[in-house]
Amino acid sequence: MVPFHLLTSVVLCVYCRIFSVAAWSVNNFLMTGPKAFLTYSSSVQVGAQSGITECKHQFAWDRWNCPESALQLSTHNGLRSATRETSFVHAISSAGVMYTLTRNCSMGDFENCGCDDSRNGQIGGRGWIWGGCSDNVKFGERISKEFVDALETGQDVRAAMNLHNKAAGRMAVKATMKRSCKCHGVSGSCSIQTCWLQLSEFREIGNYLKLKHDQAQKLDMDKRRMRAGNSADNRAAIAEAFSTIARTELIYFEESPDYCMKNVSLGLYGTEGRECLQSARNLSQWERRSCRRLCHECGHKVEERRTEIVSSCNCKFHWCCTVKCEQCKQVVTKRFCNMNYRNNTQFNNIRRKNGNHGR
Repeated sequence: MVPFHLLTSVVLCVYCRIFSVAAWSVNNFLMTGPKAFLTYSSSVQVGAQSGITECKHQFAWDRWNCPESALQLSTHNGLRSATRETSFVHAISSAGVMYTLTRNCSMGDFENCGCDDSRNGQIGGRGWIWGGCSDNVKFGERISKEFVDALETGQDVRAAMNLHNKAAGRMAVKATMKRSCKCHGVSGSCSIQTCWLQLSEFREIGNYLKLKHDQAQKLDMDKRRMRAGNSADNRAAIAEAFSTIARTELIYFEESPDYCMKNVSLGLYGTEGRECLQSARNLSQWERRSCRRLCHECGHKVEERRTEIVSSCNCKFHWCCTVKCEQCKQVVTKRFCNMNYRNNTQFNNIRRKNGNHGR
């Protein structure tokens, strides 16, 4: 858990900087500056952590597995990478902050926010009307945008790309919302229903954005115009490049590095020593192929290690009121990438066939 506390502490410190250079508009919020920060900071911190946690889940069996250095990619002071993995980090972090703010708003944690009842009483469709307590995503979107987007102070294509991907993350929260309904009518006839919109589980948002990552669009721009900085010519080139891309899609313009290989300067540790899955129960096809993807295709062999696990078992309730358990030992076999053979002809042939370094 220590890395996550470190991550969220860094995120919170980054957000602290926002309020030293930008005041919040009275027209948009009921409070300004430090007051607003104190009100929403814990939600922002939890949201940022949930985004990184979800990133680690989604990429657990990929060559790039959302390492601790991934946090740096989501700040203007960090690495200026523009890969498809970077696009996911921006999107899921933004989605996590919006999600938590929205949920806390609907739960009544903020004095100036509650359910979204703006459409209550209106006809929503055949046999149902808007009612109940819809999650207030408008509030969550607005507040999270002030926190997260303020990190991008540049005017270049990288900053524009980051803002686009953060917005796509917020749109994912709205796109995955679900309608819940309650029946009304004589004797349970359900002649009419009142319905409201609720947030999905955050895992569904993660799944949605992982698919967007897999389908991310590469942005092609003239490198000379990109180096022009904040000029009229550069702004025109950015606007032109973005005009054909849907707001819901993730974008990138740099190819991913070889995640098989260790690169300390980029915060990458390669796949040597990584655990992989092969034959456990209830594995997805992607998980079952993880040994091939992480080990064989990266020039490593799979090494099996037998590990003894001690856990509580045969627990019994004793009156009154304790639960006593036995300590059971179980030997399990785990698989890891080991025994590098990068210089072999076999490895070179495999790498030529595998052009996708990021997966």
